[in-house]
Amino acid sequence: MTPLQLLEHTDGGQLWPAPLSAQAGFDMDAAYAQALAVRQLRIARGEQPRGFKVGFTNRTIWPRYSVFAPIWGSVWDTTLTRCEGDEGTLSLARTCQPRLEPEVVFGMRATPAPDPTLEELFQAIEWIAPGFEIVQSHLPDWKFLPPDTVADGSLHARLLVGRRVPVRDLARDGAALDALLADARVTLCKHGQDVEQGQGRNVLDSPLRALRHFVQTLRACPGAPELHEDDVVTTGTWTDAWAVSPGERWSARFSSPLPSLTVTFGA
Repeated sequence: MTPLQLLEHTDGGQLWPAPLSAQAGFDMDAAYAQALAVRQLRIARGEQPRGFKVGFTNRTIWPRYSVFAPIWGSVWDTTLTRCEGDEGTLSLARTCQPRLEPEVVFGMRATPAPDPTLEELFQAIEWIAPGFEIVQSHLPDWKFLPPDTVADGSLHARLLVGRRVPVRDLARDGAALDALLADARVTLCKHGQDVEQGQGRNVLDSPLRALRHFVQTLRACPGAPELHEDDVVTTGTWTDAWAVSPGERWSARFSSPLPSLTVTFGA
């Protein structure tokens, strides 16, 4: 499939005819090159990058999906929704086999230093918020190999960002923030019923460490864009990814001092 065909399937919420990984030599380098070509097509038609998603940072679910390392992709003005309070709505129109993930989102105040320490990352962050990423797969039953996920926009479909908290209201330095996020917990609920519990340390030992891994990986990828001031970075799910449908209402109750977030899905 060409980059244009990939984008057409994303726009239409249509399954791919076959995995790209079935092609000889289609490895992770080829997948990122394909994803970056799709990124350029989206920019050319007027979409604006708003940051990044980092996926498969939760080691507890690696065996379930046969993916054993993180991936990254772009977040767009057309896929990002912010809410000022603790509740928002998202449309699932033209998504493909959507699933929901509770995550922590960072808002950047500056481009981090090359190969940053946790303290340097802390200094580059403006705010932290709860988030729901809606992920999708254009292969039947979510059966794929890692290069397929990268070429598939790193499975990104939507991102809802909840109430933003200044990072310095949560921690005094990088070490304190790292520990706070590693120890934090979340309870995922559907229509008020508990579904699953997760914790921050599931995500590469903490979301701050997931952010550091992403910065290092981004810099190592040929042709990759830079991380900029005002970009958002969502750092990966604390639980498994759960299938969602229009009309459903889901909540993520994070432990204090992180805010909680509720989403209602429209068609």
